[in-house]
Amino acid sequence: MTKEAELQSREARGRPANPAFVYLAAAFAALGGLLFGYDTGVISGAELFFRNEFALSTFALEVIVSGVLAGAAAGALIGGRLADLFGRRKLLIATAIIFAAGAILCAAAPSAAILAAGRIIVGFGIGLSSSGVPVYISEVAPAEARGWQVSLFQLAITVGILAAYLVDYAFARMQGWRWMFGLAVVPAAIFGAGMFFLPESPRWLFRRGKPDTARAMLERIRGTSDVDAELREIEQSALKSPESGRVADLFAASLRPALIVGIGLAIFQQITGINTVIYYAPLIIQSAGISSASGAILATAGIGAVNVLMTIFSMWLIDRRGRRPLLLTGIAGMAITLCVLGFVFRMGNHAAGLAWLAVISMMAYVASFAISLGPIFWLLISEIYPLKIRNSAEGVAATFNWGTNLLVALTFLTLVEKLGPSWTFWLYGLCAIGAGLFSYYFVPETKGRTLEEIEEFWHDARSPGNTKH
Repeated sequence: MTKEAELQSREARGRPANPAFVYLAAAFAALGGLLFGYDTGVISGAELFFRNEFALSTFALEVIVSGVLAGAAAGALIGGRLADLFGRRKLLIATAIIFAAGAILCAAAPSAAILAAGRIIVGFGIGLSSSGVPVYISEVAPAEARGWQVSLFQLAITVGILAAYLVDYAFARMQGWRWMFGLAVVPAAIFGAGMFFLPESPRWLFRRGKPDTARAMLERIRGTSDVDAELREIEQSALKSPESGRVADLFAASLRPALIVGIGLAIFQQITGINTVIYYAPLIIQSAGISSASGAILATAGIGAVNVLMTIFSMWLIDRRGRRPLLLTGIAGMAITLCVLGFVFRMGNHAAGLAWLAVISMMAYVASFAISLGPIFWLLISEIYPLKIRNSAEGVAATFNWGTNLLVALTFLTLVEKLGPSWTFWLYGLCAIGAGLFSYYFVPETKGRTLEEIEEFWHDARSPGNTKH
């Protein structure tokens, strides 16, 4: 095939005859991200009220906040394998049921222990979602639009976080933290109902020895019977590695670089401190000088709005400019704003001007995250692994992500007490510098390439730093 013919073939794959169906499938799957965001964000407002009701210590509060992360790490660890065994679609339907059950238990919790248990169940659903949704979307999306469509997952996370902040604000005056948790049942029901009517991943069906069903699903998704070229790529990929995949396959010399990239980005996404803002934003803002609960939650909602808007901006750019430019630019912004935030707290926390400077710094930090480590981590780990182990490998990366998230959430308030907020934020800033160096040397560009072409790249690349392809 000539270079011109190859480009024309890619363009054709990037313009499916039935784009509305692909968009609908991606949008409904991304509702798993909305639940992910809502259930992680809602705790920031609710904690201001259940902390007093249950008379919690700092450590007990950290345990409840972190319970969702322990559940998420477990869900991510086994979610990939379950998706490989039973299919992406069935796993996501089960995930919706788990989300709803956890939300009901949290809303009805009579004690801190039951609330922690409910948060662990919700976290398990989040882990399953984080290991299943990006892979499902990446496998139904055309190559030329895969970047922004997988990024719908991250956009849905940010929308869920913003929705949680707004719900927290709406129920703040009545201290209705049970309503804050319970309303997650609504998007869970929509998510489950939507996935019930969506198709299974054609790539998973082909891997499970159902080529005719895979063709039928691909024709349904693409809205055309002309799917031979895409099926040939899937078949060629399967023929190169016909056996079922194991996580141990990631340690093969050709795939070790992909393992390094996935785990490295998973860790850096969290140790740069993003979820300290998501979980503890009202407490940070109150400590900066805005004393009222409603005012702190409202300022937090502004941060959530910035997160949504910049994620949309990232989606517009990600298939135009590529993954690496956005990743490196955003990480640089995170490092700078974390340093500024540290200086704000170093200067004092009683002046109104400094309080709002802290809010603005947090907004700029979140904006930088929203164009870089936020969407690009989830996108890359849905792209860079071979089909036979894609979901399991993505689950490994997600497990490291949630495990690191758990560590950060469990230590943030303690770090602030021991080191002070300035040194805590400067420590996260130092981690952001490390994230930038890692991304520059190890993360490849995947813009515009099919999943099968990316898989071939790892076989051809001689080192993890080979980013020229």
